[in-house]
Amino acid sequence: MSVKKLFGKNITPSCEYCQFSVKKKGGNTICRYSIPSEDRVCKKYIYDPLKREPKNTPNIPRFSPEDFIL
Repeated sequence: MSVKKLFGKNITPSCEYCQFSVKKKGGNTICRYSIPSEDRVCKKYIYDPLKREPKNTPNIPRFSPEDFIL
């Protein structure tokens, strides 16, 4: 049985998605073990899919009953 990843296989590691990170009110991410930076991730990095914020949903076109008449 294969397991499908929630957001795909190619996820770039980021401190924002780490299990050990904490997001403060100002939008800053604080790590419990090291100082977070943009270009590297510490050795304790563990991906947490629940910390990802979903993108905006695309606009779905509205259909009328006339669109389905043959």
